[in-house]
Amino acid sequence: MYNNFALFYDALTTNVNYKKRTDYLCKIFKKHDSLPTLLLDVACGTGSFSVEFAKKGIDVIGADISDSMLSVARQKAVEQNLNILFLNQSAANLELYGTVNGAVCCLDSINHITDYSELCQSFAKISLFLEPNKLFVFDVNTLYKHSTVLADNTFIYETDNLFCSWQNKFIKQKNSTQITLDFFYNNGQNYNRFTETFFERAYTGAQLEKALKKAGLKIEAIYGENTFVAPKSDSERIIYVTRKV
Repeated sequence: MYNNFALFYDALTTNVNYKKRTDYLCKIFKKHDSLPTLLLDVACGTGSFSVEFAKKGIDVIGADISDSMLSVARQKAVEQNLNILFLNQSAANLELYGTVNGAVCCLDSINHITDYSELCQSFAKISLFLEPNKLFVFDVNTLYKHSTVLADNTFIYETDNLFCSWQNKFIKQKNSTQITLDFFYNNGQNYNRFTETFFERAYTGAQLEKALKKAGLKIEAIYGENTFVAPKSDSERIIYVTRKV
């Protein structure tokens, strides 16, 4: 899963300030509880958030369904001399050796879980391995973003060696978006083409609240992206702060 995407993910997310976002997440933990000492990074991808949390002296467990993504993540940790445990596990099939005292899921990874029963199972598993009264913080892309910003639009990304065409098809009856990425990579002699297709689903607030409640997670706060104020009607990504009860 995401085999080709793993090769180019970091090149396409150079606009993401991982340090700044990690600082923000740490402020959330401090505001609502305390900074975790053992953190679970769900759907950690290529490990950029895991690395930033580890730099702060936090013990980190990163879990992701894509072994290709984890290969990149492990290499990052080695290069920065960081001891991070990376597990090839989906959120719905987490199996840890013990509990953690904090959990995060970043950059709309929740939206990649398009089956509602799997979403409920994912929240249940995260809750199972989270210590009582501790926080699970995650973000989601909103229905506004899917229906208005992503919609049926095409985006182009280009670097020195990479050209990417990002095409979206919004499926209104399912509140989901089919995303097709065509990569053209210059290997020095010619261009190689790779294609990756996947779906994201926008969940309503009621759907998320029901799934969280079923998992024993209480919503503490909902913020606009990188803020401590309530989201607006045109917010593209919102932050959920939840506590295991």
